[in-house]
Parts: sequence; C-alpha cells; structure tokens
Amino acid sequence: MQIPIYQIDAFTDKAFGGNPAAVCPLGEFPDDDLLQNIAIENNLSETAYLVKLEGHEADYHLRWFTPGCEVTLCGHATLASAYVVFMHLMPELDIVRFQTLSGILTVARTNSGFTMDFPAISCAPIVTPNGLGAALGIEPEQVYLPDAIYEGADRDLLIVYPDQSTLEQLAPNMEALKAHAPYGFVCTAAANNSDLDFVSRCFFPNHGIAEDPVTGSAHSLSAPFWAQKLGKNTLKARQISARGGDLLLDVKGDRLDITGRAVEVMRGTLSL
Repeated sequence: MQIPIYQIDAFTDKAFGGNPAAVCPLGEFPDDDLLQNIAIENNLSETAYLVKLEGHEADYHLRWFTPGCEVTLCGHATLASAYVVFMHLMPELDIVRFQTLSGILTVARTNSGFTMDFPAISCAPIVTPNGLGAALGIEPEQVYLPDAIYEGADRDLLIVYPDQSTLEQLAPNMEALKAHAPYGFVCTAAANNSDLDFVSRCFFPNHGIAEDPVTGSAHSLSAPFWAQKLGKNTLKARQISARGGDLLLDVKGDRLDITGRAVEVMRGTLSL
C-alpha cells in the first residue's frame, strides 16, 4: 500500500514554527488500527486522513488521530488538511468543506491565510479539582468546564492564570495530570504584549501529547471566554509553547472563525 503524506506546519508562516501535522489523502479509510499505527509512527500531535466525497454536502471526510487515540475536533490538522487540498488536491477551490465527528467544518482561503469555521463553546466556573494545581505546578486562579458542549466533544478544562509570566513558569507533572482523565488542560492568561489579547499553553497527556505546540480546537473554548471578559469579539492570540503559533479569532455567537497560516515542510509516500 502506497499512501501520500504531507507534513504541514500550521499557525505559522515559517518552517519549524507552529504545530506540525501529517496529512494523508486516501481512496478509502482502512482499518482504524492501521490509521492509529500510522499516527504512532509519525509521532506528531495529529495525523489527519482525507477521503474524497462525491454527492455529499462536504468535499472530504476528515478524521484526526493523535498517537494515543482518535479525537473529535482538531484545529491545526484541519488547517493543514485545507492547505493540502488547496495547494495539491483541488487548487480550484477557495472553500473546502470537511465532514468530521464535529459536523461540517469549512475552511476558506483568504488574504490572511486560512479561515476555519469552528464551534464556539461556552463554559462555567467550577471548584478546582483536588490535586490539579499541584499537577500543573502552580495553583490556577479559576477553572472552567464547558457547559454547552456538543455530543462527542472532548471535555477540556479551561484553566485561567493571573498573568502571562505565571503561565510561562508552568512545569506540569504529566503522570499526575493523567489522573484527571478524561480532561485536556487549556491554560490561559492575558497577554503582556499590547499586540495580543491572550496567550495559552495546552497539555493533553491522556491523548499521548505532553504539551501541544498550537491547539486550534482549544480556542473554541478560550476565545469565547476572553471575548466576554475583554468585551470584544475579534481577538489576537498566541500559544506560547517552544515552537509558538499565532491565531486571529472572531467570535460569532455559537461559531468561531479561526485564521492562521501554514507552511509545507515535507512530502513523501508511506510504503506499507
């Protein structure tokens, strides 16, 4: 079996920045075990698989696998998949529609990069779970849980810190965080840079990912929170991982536009 593979750095305009995703166009989906093994072999936070659809409301069926499991929503691998469609598979398109576990997601090619239409997820404060602050290394200011989540979505916690400096100092114990399954941990704070509105770091040890470089889907939760807190719907955000990545966000009620750029760094063939 010969499978094309592209590696795309998402939410960046330069190689080796942002979040790398592998994208594999397929004629049809093989067994899930093979999809999972390819994701393990790639050892990236996400491997995306595309199957062309004919006569459907979407152009492609899109699935995302971490080294640990299939996930229900992924931002950077959706952006990477759109890049591959626009640059290699269907360059005549300016909008591509993906059928996913989170419904139909559209991505438009724009002057600013690629704009994804994602869900915007509201949240409500909860009592900080016992041991969570210790696992993260610093007690948070407040923890929030999605309160209007759609069926099947990952229930990530939104964890707010008082400032960017505190967020930068986090050194989580990943094994301790795993005890708080099934949650992912979206840690955020106001930016100390006037050009940005907020910053974040994201940890998903239960998905086989320690710190994710740039997490588009996490902003489905963080963007509505900061839009309400700051009183503005258009926001600039940066994920302050070692690689780093930039996102332009526009909250539109229960939907969210996420805009970012992408760079192709590798292409080849999987021989199985």
